[in-house]
Amino acid sequence: MLKVTPILTFTDNYVWAISNPDTKEAWVVDPGDAQPVLDKLASTGEELAGILITHNHPDHTGGIAKLLEHKNVPVIGPANDKIAELTQQVKEGDTVEAAGSSFKVIEIPGHTLDHIAFIYDNAENSAVFCGDTLFAGGCGRVFEGTAEQMHNSLNKLAALHKDTQVYCAHEYTQSNLYFARAVSPDDQSIKDRQSRTSTKRRHKKPTVPTILYIEKDTNPFLRCDDEGVKASIEAHSGKSLSSPVEVFAEMREWKNNFVDP
Repeated sequence: MLKVTPILTFTDNYVWAISNPDTKEAWVVDPGDAQPVLDKLASTGEELAGILITHNHPDHTGGIAKLLEHKNVPVIGPANDKIAELTQQVKEGDTVEAAGSSFKVIEIPGHTLDHIAFIYDNAENSAVFCGDTLFAGGCGRVFEGTAEQMHNSLNKLAALHKDTQVYCAHEYTQSNLYFARAVSPDDQSIKDRQSRTSTKRRHKKPTVPTILYIEKDTNPFLRCDDEGVKASIEAHSGKSLSSPVEVFAEMREWKNNFVDP
């Protein structure tokens, strides 16, 4: 079983610390800010052992240099020269050994062209560290790629085991569920999830990781082939949409301009 701990950075970023209890070592995923990571490791008595990076954005990479000043460790991430501190570039099909566990690399472009995810899967449990591609209740913006790329990447994640723990990199769930309700206002599963999420946030508790089967049931960006979702997006856009990719593109554009109630 993985031991994974959230470390809050900035206002809503999560760095994930993956610990090996046998060695008191921890790998961290997407450290945009170093000091909260160093403080957390000091409080747990764990030693930094390595860094995993999902994509090149500064809020995921900005803390690498300071962490390396603290300790020189491997830095593993996508093939992108923008991330100057990488010691190993990985691609789809590669396997990474970290914190006493093996992680498979998959490529999930769309948010950025270099975006990857790290998948842990064994008989007891499975997990995916997916950066800014799939969020709890939503998905990332399409900055560098295309709507088709992002839709395909989300489908690739949706094809993982239904019980996969989804470790995304932001606390966006409450806002995402406001939008999910706008798309499907009568969906009881979304209403129930929204209530649970509000309770957690009132108590300042993280709403992630989420579980993939919950996302497939309540995340509109994983339901682009659902007739009710399609009808809602067509009504909002005023367009007749002929494919799930077109539904996704119009839904993402709606979300880009959506204001929480």
